[in-house]
Amino acid sequence: MKHLELEFARFTTKVEALEFQKLLSGATDHNSAILSINAGAGGTEACDWAAMLLRMYTRWAEQHGHKVQAIDMLPGEEAGIKNVTILIEGDLVYGYLKSEMGVHRLVRISPFDSNKRRHTSFASVEVIAEVEDDIKIDVKEQDLRIDVFRSGGKGGQGVNTTDSAVRITHIPSGLVVQCQNERSQLKNKATALKVLKSRLYEKEATKREAEQQKNYGEKQEIAWGSQIRSYVLHPYNMVKDHRTDFETGNASAVLEGKLDEFMEAYLRYQAEGHQ
Repeated sequence: MKHLELEFARFTTKVEALEFQKLLSGATDHNSAILSINAGAGGTEACDWAAMLLRMYTRWAEQHGHKVQAIDMLPGEEAGIKNVTILIEGDLVYGYLKSEMGVHRLVRISPFDSNKRRHTSFASVEVIAEVEDDIKIDVKEQDLRIDVFRSGGKGGQGVNTTDSAVRITHIPSGLVVQCQNERSQLKNKATALKVLKSRLYEKEATKREAEQQKNYGEKQEIAWGSQIRSYVLHPYNMVKDHRTDFETGNASAVLEGKLDEFMEAYLRYQAEGHQ
């Protein structure tokens, strides 16, 4: 009898896994993803929160064996980062990470406040699928303005000895991308073009699909009332997703990359017809 129970449990687990895979059957769900984090209003507090989110997503990627590549980063004036763009490579990365797009809110006792007051910080997360080589995006050379400049770290220090950072402006759409991760100007240009093509693909997808239009087209203010998820570290520990109502009291685990339950709850929520 115990043997039959174990076999039934294994069978049930496999069926549930197959059913869940149906939730990741979108045209780009199996693609790698380009993830950008932007600090909201709040100066150093918000920049530190953006850095915490970068660590969280990097941890999540590492735990799943995905490769993380920095594309562009602007450090905060005192701490943290103002904005950052990374490429996370692996199967189903976009399928899972699309659940993270929106405004994320942090409540904690500020480590930067000598009076130890509670602060609320905001940062936005944007996720787009990396375009595969077999998807043709027509980018004409005459439609591009390419600028090169010297990569800069904190305090304006030059990171590279040559002007290797690349900024590309797509004139018809107004899209601007840049990459300064590599010392090679050619490599930075190739990466920036990859990001540009992915953004152009996403832009076209929003025109064709109402769901995509809702997700990407409505840019919310990075502030109170627009958050998709709250991370509370004081006066109690809780992380709650405001779309699905899924929550956990183990905030530290979430900030260390334990995000799968939130992602899966969102995918099921979306499959039920919610936007």
